[in-house]
Amino acid sequence: MNNSSNLDDEARAELLCYLVVGQLVARARTGGWLRTDHVVELLNIWLQGNGARAGWLDRLYLGELSKKVALNFAELPQFENSESLAQLFTDGWRMDYRSPFVGRIYSACEDEVKNG
Repeated sequence: MNNSSNLDDEARAELLCYLVVGQLVARARTGGWLRTDHVVELLNIWLQGNGARAGWLDRLYLGELSKKVALNFAELPQFENSESLAQLFTDGWRMDYRSPFVGRIYSACEDEVKNG
């Protein structure tokens, strides 16, 4: 998307998954989606933690797409409270890809990245 990005489709799907879960946590805690500054903070945390770079187009696209994907999960009971959502993370706020719920979100993110 942007030359200053080193993200392939797999990394985009992982980053999108991280943002989607962040959106779901925000909705469970506050009833609303992440504020822009929180999206930027999550983007930076994931990028730094994974040694990745993303240009502003990637960042904008994935940040907006995270709300769309999160809407598909927001009404499901396992995604309605922050305590159950916290279980989607391992130590250090990394996604637990062994969790079947993370797997479902990641698959949806993978589809969006491939078809987007």
